[in-house]
Amino acid sequence: MTSVDPVLCCRNVTKRFGAATLAVDDVSFSLNKGDLLGLLGPSGCGKTTLLRLVAGFERPESGEIELAGQTICGGGQWVPPERRRVGVVFQDYALFPHLNVAENVSFGLKQLCRRGELPKQQIKSLMGEAIALVGLAKMARRYPHELSGGQQQRVALARALAPRPPLILLDEPFSNLDVQVRLYLRQEVRDILKNIGASGIFVTHDQEEALAIADKVAVMNEGRLVQLDQPEEIYQHPASRFVAEFVTQANFVTAVKSGDRWDTVLGRARGIPGEGDLMVGQEDLKLTADEQGDCLVQARQFLGREYQYALLMPSDQVLQVRTAASQRLAVGDRVSVRLDCERVRFFPKEGEPIVLGRRQNFAV
Repeated sequence: MTSVDPVLCCRNVTKRFGAATLAVDDVSFSLNKGDLLGLLGPSGCGKTTLLRLVAGFERPESGEIELAGQTICGGGQWVPPERRRVGVVFQDYALFPHLNVAENVSFGLKQLCRRGELPKQQIKSLMGEAIALVGLAKMARRYPHELSGGQQQRVALARALAPRPPLILLDEPFSNLDVQVRLYLRQEVRDILKNIGASGIFVTHDQEEALAIADKVAVMNEGRLVQLDQPEEIYQHPASRFVAEFVTQANFVTAVKSGDRWDTVLGRARGIPGEGDLMVGQEDLKLTADEQGDCLVQARQFLGREYQYALLMPSDQVLQVRTAASQRLAVGDRVSVRLDCERVRFFPKEGEPIVLGRRQNFAV
């Protein structure tokens, strides 16, 4: 169970590169002790820059950053990265090739010892505990080239955890691994951090990854933090069309007024409060094989537990639909479509998105 005490607070943090590039735009958030925060967004949205600001590798133009109750940036204060007690796991692991596992993990501990921040006799015990924590105790004498990608990532994590910092930062830590290794290692890393009560921030552009392992997800776009919430809320209640498109990869269907109803590619609808677009999840469209159906299966992908279909509508709009693997349709099949109205959201041209649902008499 996580604590309500914030381990990190960022207030109005802004970073520019040159006169025109606003990389991080007035970002504020806090991270509670023991929580994992996923920074999610497309390439160039500012998530890695924000991580580097917290680590101290970049200086912001304005704003404050507070770590474990101490101001490390802002208000005339600046704590250099080596004194911030922040563990960093880099995308490329950044291991020293000439040092073995034990020596790599001990490297940062020895730096602390030289600065008088750690007794020398603790180096070996902290190193051993960190290596054991990531399951590499039997590989302590191996060198990086003798390890797999997943094992190298564990070494990088052990090195970050060894000094027992209040915060761990992970910059796209699984991007260099193959799919199967990514799937089990991301859960393993989450379990390790949770078991020791560590707080962490990880950068990713993988929606599934962020939703799967984060306690909270911060979605960024063009330098701004556009939504911060629990993964379920981000997915089910996106605050903007950008979040809906990027995170849920939902379909958007335009509603055009026609008399007292509204025309959509899924049929005529009622209960819509104005002009705008309907957000329809890929899993909210139900397909039935129907030789007389108006819709055509244009493409099919088998994803293991489910199929993803590209569905060509009579209007020539293509909708993405996901069904259980038990429902197999062939490319070229005609189908009829039924919409599960319970989770349909309406995005007006102006204002906040609205949940329609059956209670508002929405039907096609």
